[in-house]
Amino acid sequence: MRNAKERLMKSVFLLSALVFIGAVALIFLFLFANGLPAIAEIGPLKFLLGREWSPNEIPPVFGILPMILGSLYVTAGAIAIGVPAGVFTAVFMAGVCPKPLYTLLKPAVDLLAGIPSIVYGFFGMVVIVPSVRNLFGGDGNSILTASILLGMMILPTIIIVSESALRAVPTELYDGATALGASRERALFAVILPAAKSGVLAAVVLGIGRAVGETMAVIMVAGNQARMPVGLLKGARTLTANIVLEMGEAAELHREALIATGVVLFVFILLINLTFSVIRRERVR
Repeated sequence: MRNAKERLMKSVFLLSALVFIGAVALIFLFLFANGLPAIAEIGPLKFLLGREWSPNEIPPVFGILPMILGSLYVTAGAIAIGVPAGVFTAVFMAGVCPKPLYTLLKPAVDLLAGIPSIVYGFFGMVVIVPSVRNLFGGDGNSILTASILLGMMILPTIIIVSESALRAVPTELYDGATALGASRERALFAVILPAAKSGVLAAVVLGIGRAVGETMAVIMVAGNQARMPVGLLKGARTLTANIVLEMGEAAELHREALIATGVVLFVFILLINLTFSVIRRERVR
């Protein structure tokens, strides 16, 4: 009976894995089957390096370089803001935070992870946009505003995953470091954090994936101009925002060009994951 249950559960797990792999394969096939012909028709260099996106012109022009740069700038800003703050908060919660404060801080972080992106977008419109406008000038709808908002949005993911990785490190490492004379802070940052680097890198990858794929909140605060980014205080349009804003009214080559934009986004996220996988393997060696 026990062996039968084990075989049954193995079959269930195998089926779940196959369904997941099949879903990824279908997404891959749909994107590339519909996107690659559009890239070939427009021209790979014109599509990837074109500085103008004008689907209503005759003939239409489809260049996504402004959106690629917009996504890179916004994501880089979110990483610069969210990753250090998230990792430091995770270290504090895992090794320094008093228990009474932890009982309040942990549910607050979990709550932040569950807030819908549209709510973050409203917060950005009401609070962050006016603050950036008053402090730095411009109209407030800018790359800087989107970076700040996305930095806040990726914080819960980075904190939760990093804290779990830090707590998984054996306590003997911390005890040994302190027994050798290391201060609490030095033991945390020189021993515990390096030991948990694999989990922390996974948290960073998940945070970057959230930042790259976020749409609604970015649309509400980034300005959404389909033009080359010219500064942190100017507006920009990301790849995801470009798809959402125009897919409803797109047809024929315009629609295929938007799907091709999804192909570029897919490859972009894939490269990020591969890069961090290589970095993690090199550090393990």
